[in-house]
Amino acid sequence: MTDTLDARATSLVATIREISDDVERYQAVKELEMRLDSDLKQVKAEIALTLHEERSWQQVGELLGVTGSRAEQISRAAR
Repeated sequence: MTDTLDARATSLVATIREISDDVERYQAVKELEMRLDSDLKQVKAEIALTLHEERSWQQVGELLGVTGSRAEQISRAAR
């Protein structure tokens, strides 16, 4: 799975590097960063909520390497 993600990320970066105009390339990077940030926050929130279905926030936090309070905050992005 990690190899697949690495390959996709490498391909995406290569595609951006092919943009010849520096400003356009920079804008493409910024747009991708914003999109990924938003989408990944949503995925993390969904994971936290799913874990919370059968666990306390403290337990979810321990699994995610954060406090229970932080795990609950992460989950709010999905609401």
